[in-house]
Amino acid sequence: MSDTLALTIDLIKRPSITPDDHGCQQLLADRLSAIGFTIEHLRFGDTDNIWARKGLNGPVLAFAGHTDVVPTGPVENWSSDPFKPEIRDGLLYGRGAADMKGSIAAFVTACERFVADHPIHTGSIAFLITSDEEGPATGGTVKVIETLEARGEKIDWCIVGEPTSTDKVGDVVKNGRRGSLNGRLTIHGKQGHIAYPHLANNPIHLAVPALTELCAIEWDQGNADFPPTRFQISNLNSGTGATNVIPATAEVVFNFRYSTEVTDEQLQAGVIAILDKHGLTYDLSWELSGKPFRTASGALVDAVRAAIAKVTGYQTELSTSGGTSDGRFIAPTGAQVIELGPLNATIHQVDECVSVADLDTLSVIYQSLLSELISD
Repeated sequence: MSDTLALTIDLIKRPSITPDDHGCQQLLADRLSAIGFTIEHLRFGDTDNIWARKGLNGPVLAFAGHTDVVPTGPVENWSSDPFKPEIRDGLLYGRGAADMKGSIAAFVTACERFVADHPIHTGSIAFLITSDEEGPATGGTVKVIETLEARGEKIDWCIVGEPTSTDKVGDVVKNGRRGSLNGRLTIHGKQGHIAYPHLANNPIHLAVPALTELCAIEWDQGNADFPPTRFQISNLNSGTGATNVIPATAEVVFNFRYSTEVTDEQLQAGVIAILDKHGLTYDLSWELSGKPFRTASGALVDAVRAAIAKVTGYQTELSTSGGTSDGRFIAPTGAQVIELGPLNATIHQVDECVSVADLDTLSVIYQSLLSELISD
């Protein structure tokens, strides 16, 4: 059993359902301190984080990840206990195997081998590990970054271990992400008896023309790095449960995944203009999950491409697709950020798994990245 596989198994055994770290970070801290990292435990609210660093000077190459996992769902639907990892047909099964305890284990073992070969190196290596990425993400990476920024501590290059690969490990790397803007809309009407609609004002009927227009708008055409901005309704709720009552309100939750062709301010203004155009009475609140970011070609992207080609023999694809990640909190500091991890086919699913061979390949890729960026 390789060191990477063994550490992944140790991490999966700990039921760290967000935001409970369940001792994962202490396990990592013990491994890192043994090879010369200084460990800083940072707790914000109910969220545990660690900032670990080896070296005092720049540039700083940081590995970022999360020890928390999503709930398992009904355990009886799993082929094996999600927190008792099993290996079957070359795959390691367990909650967090791919998202993202396998990546974290590969981070650590890559650093252990690199430090053994290069006990003295230029620059610094760091770890930013949180336990709330799968939750509200309010007490984790965003707070650690605020702490680092307040004391003038900068990350130059950041590798986030999100599962990015599609068919084989390293075939896709995320060098950016779309922005994510959430809206919560309440449309007000007037409750009444359904047989006397002239004495009421149905908020569902009022909402439909405006929502239809919002769904049909071409917000932008995207660009070479990002697909077009999309408006999607995720929740639509109204009614009292009775069949003969016109409700007083209709509630709509929607999301924009947006490109760099528009700003969140422009999207908000566009929605408000349409709601006002239709003469609606409404309440509307916004939550910006993250602005779009992209890491252009440069030292980090070049090193990632070179490392993947060296270890696997094939060229990687750069992509900005998919959901958000904690990279959205790190990129605004000026850091170059990429995401590279195992296959994402089973993440958040029953019987989540990762290839045992891919774990070792990933660790070697991370080690090669260190060699490319942090020299003797």
